Amino acid sequence: MLDFRVNTFLCVCRFLNYTKAAEELHLTQPAVSQHIHYLEKRYGVKLFARDGKKVYLTEAGKKLQAAMRKMENDEQKLRRVLDGDAAKQRTLSFGVTMTIGEYILAEPLCKYLQKHPDLDVKIHYGNTAELLKALQEGTIDFALVEGYFPEAGYETKIFGREKFIPVCAAGHHFKRKPEKIQDLFCERLLIRESGSGTRNILERNLAVHNYTVGDFCHYVEVENMHTILQLLLGDCGVSFLYRAAVKKELEEGQLEEILLSDFQMEHDFTFLWEKESLFAEDYRVICEELCCLSQYLPDDQ
Repeated sequence: MLDFRVNTFLCVCRFLNYTKAAEELHLTQPAVSQHIHYLEKRYGVKLFARDGKKVYLTEAGKKLQAAMRKMENDEQKLRRVLDGDAAKQRTLSFGVTMTIGEYILAEPLCKYLQKHPDLDVKIHYGNTAELLKALQEGTIDFALVEGYFPEAGYETKIFGREKFIPVCAAGHHFKRKPEKIQDLFCERLLIRESGSGTRNILERNLAVHNYTVGDFCHYVEVENMHTILQLLLGDCGVSFLYRAAVKKELEEGQLEEILLSDFQMEHDFTFLWEKESLFAEDYRVICEELCCLSQYLPDDQ
């Protein structure tokens, strides 16, 4: 069990405000200050500094925050494990991004559940940014993401690689046949919300060519993959998606890939969990088994 003063420290880290932390913890502000002073004396370092009224973490404070947050998450996981042992059942909680969860994960997960019939599973959907936040808060054990993420602090396992392609409705009328990305700028772009892996990948690729999503004449921002597909099928614009998300529609001739000379890319789907977690080995074993049970293979295999 974490020392109560560590809980105070982590709360101040979240708010970077002693008053708000005191309100959250139902403590007086002097009590919060006393807890922080105790930890600073114990570790012999300054944990917070001030710039006027602004409070910020020192480098030592950042290191302590990272270490204690992992311990806090492990403690939450340990509680769930012990509760499961008492009830004689195991619970696995993990997060997936939309494309993976809706179009790729079902088959290997079915096989995994058949091999582990006594396991309870909680699957959380979210964009890459939301799942990284859930990992930091300890609400999920690991995540399977399609977007970019900071590698420091995480252990990873590649699940697969998928082509990322521009698509439109079959028979879509272009003012002129598109050959490069800029030829699509006169089209309406159907795009996911900020924070999603799909959008992040597109934005990074556009940036390589010194473009942004703002170069498209119009756009529709959607937080749901199914809605984007329906808009594509209704010939309401163009989009950039993983091939796996539109495989059926491409095979049935409802959608078409837009072939561009300056846009060919693939991206990894990646399992990730907190580095140095007490349960890191357990997560690695689970993720490796899900990989082995998957018939989804990278295009280059």
